[in-house]
Amino acid sequence: MRSTLVRRTVLTVSAVSLALLTTACGSDKADDKVGGATPTPSGAATSAAPAAKAKTDAELVALLVTQAELPTHAVRAATPAELAAAASAGSDKPECLPLVKAQSTAPVGTPAGRAGTKAVALPKSAGDVLGATVTSIALASYEGKGADAAFASVKAAATACAGGYTGSQAGDSLKISKVVPGAPVTAGDEALAYTAVADVDGEKASTELVVVRKGNIIATFSAVSPSGSAEQPKAVVEIQAKKLG
Repeated sequence: MRSTLVRRTVLTVSAVSLALLTTACGSDKADDKVGGATPTPSGAATSAAPAAKAKTDAELVALLVTQAELPTHAVRAATPAELAAAASAGSDKPECLPLVKAQSTAPVGTPAGRAGTKAVALPKSAGDVLGATVTSIALASYEGKGADAAFASVKAAATACAGGYTGSQAGDSLKISKVVPGAPVTAGDEALAYTAVADVDGEKASTELVVVRKGNIIATFSAVSPSGSAEQPKAVVEIQAKKLG
């Protein structure tokens, strides 16, 4: 039997996929010309732009990717319950907490503003809905060098916790057996990509994680699938990153 956390995640993702598919599968896909990000070494930083004033929640909401901009997916805002569950993310190893928070799209550090949404990849047929990748997207804006520090803490946690850890959320726990580099991503001023592999009663389940810093904004993408194996959300990352400037 799968753990409560995994079972709940699978059921939630399945419900979201089915609900959004019902409302979005009839949309016109003729304008879909979205491509994936060109792979290059991840984590390569460029010179950051001059520090800007942190954005508010409302300003970040306006920067979130929309349904019209992502016709290959069904998009909906994160619910208060989902945000509350994410905020409860914890780890058995303190050094892994930034990584666990990023996986849960909870804020790393202390941002001045936050916003989030979900994007479900539209399957080619109704029979493929349970294999759809669901990407949780979170934006966080920081004062001063807060975004640099948050990004660096996730990078350090991924290195320190490559051998695994146990994450928790809303009272449930999940053992991650390893964290490995994901497909390289080029976006923003610097980007990280990881695959977190969980062992669940002898079965493997993976989460694809991408973290992008653009100026004083951190964009986090955490992708899962009811099938157990998610795909890196390249188109979602590319379009969202472009909206950040």
